[in-house]
Amino acid sequence: MDRRIKSGDDGYRMRTDLFDFDLPAENIALRPVSPRDAARMLVVRPGAPLEDRIVRDLPSLLAPGDQLVVNDTRVIAAQLTGRRIGRGPEPKIEATLIKRLDGARWQALVKPAKKLLPGDVVRFGHDGRVCLLGHLDATVEAKGEAGEVTLAFSFHGPVLDQAIAEIGATPLPPYIASKRPPDAQDVADYQTMFAANEGAVAAPTAGLHFTAELEAALAARGVGLHRITLHVGAGTFLPVKAEDTSEHRMHAEWGTISSGTADALNAARAAGGRIVAVGTTSLRLLESAARDDGRIAPFADETSIFITPGYRFRAVDVLMTNFHLPRSTLFMLVSAFCGLDTMQAAYAHAIRTGYRFYSYGDASLLFRNDITP
Repeated sequence: MDRRIKSGDDGYRMRTDLFDFDLPAENIALRPVSPRDAARMLVVRPGAPLEDRIVRDLPSLLAPGDQLVVNDTRVIAAQLTGRRIGRGPEPKIEATLIKRLDGARWQALVKPAKKLLPGDVVRFGHDGRVCLLGHLDATVEAKGEAGEVTLAFSFHGPVLDQAIAEIGATPLPPYIASKRPPDAQDVADYQTMFAANEGAVAAPTAGLHFTAELEAALAARGVGLHRITLHVGAGTFLPVKAEDTSEHRMHAEWGTISSGTADALNAARAAGGRIVAVGTTSLRLLESAARDDGRIAPFADETSIFITPGYRFRAVDVLMTNFHLPRSTLFMLVSAFCGLDTMQAAYAHAIRTGYRFYSYGDASLLFRNDITP
C-alpha cells in the first residue's frame, strides 16, 4: 500500500506516524564526548551495508575536491528568567527567545503564558543577576495561540544584546534541560568552533563534532570548507503534531550565503566536487538558495523550507548530521535524502548498537539516494 500522496514538485503528503520510532532514554546524550571528533559516525550509502566509523574518519570518506559547508551562526543566551511586575502578585516567568523582530523586539516562548497579558511588564534577571545597565524589562506587546509572545525590551540593538548575554542562559533543548540545568560547561559545549554571527537560539549540532585537528586533516585531503549563516530557531527541532505532513508549517529562519561562497561552490561542483552539508541547517539554506539547475545563488532572506520524501535535491550531495527526534521535520528531511526505509533501518541499527542521539550525540554521514522512495 502506497504511503504517500503527491502534493507538488517538492514532496509528498505522508502520515506523520510513519516517521515515529521508539528511542530508549539511555540513548539520549546529556554531554558531548571529548574530544569532539571522537564521536561515533554511522555511514549510510545507497545499497551498501552500514558502516560504523568515527568522526575523525571523515577525511578518508570524502574525496579531494569535495566541499564542506558549515553553518557559522552563534547561539545567544536565549533562556531568560524573571517575574511579572506592576500587577498584583509577581509570578516567575521563563522565556526562550526564538526570533528577533527588530532592534528591541523579540518573539519568545514563555511559561506560564497564562500569567501574561498584553501590556504586562516582565523584569528579567534572577538570583541577584542584573545586567550592568540595570534591570532588563520587557513589555508584552502581543500573545499567540501556542504560548509565544512578542516582547518589547527597554534596551535596543547592541546594548540589548549585551544585556541578554549577561543575564541569559544557554538554551539547551528540552530533552537535555528536562534532565539537568544548563551550566558553565554548556557555554562552551553548545557552540561550534565556527560560531561567529550571533542570532541562533539552538546550535547547528553537526558542527559540534569539529576540531582544529579535523579541519586541518580535511584541508590536507584537499576538501574545501565554506561558511554560510542560518540563525537556527527553536521550531526546527520540534516534533510535528499534525497528522499529515502537509498540515505542518515551519518557522521561518534568517539565512545568508555570500556571492563569493556561491561562486566557489558552483565552480567546485562543475569540476566534479561534491557539496557536503554539515548539518540540516546548512542543507536547508543551500537548497533554499539553489536554482532548478542546481546552481547556488547568493541568498539573504528568510527560509521556511520543509523537506519531506519526494523532494528533489538540487544542491547537496552528502549530508553530515546528528540523530534526530521521532516525528521531527529533521527525521523527515534525512528520510527524503536517503529514503524512509533506509533511514528506519539505519536508526534501528543506531539504537541497537548504542549510538548517542540528539544535540550532544553521535553523527551520521549520509550519501544521497536519487531513487524515489
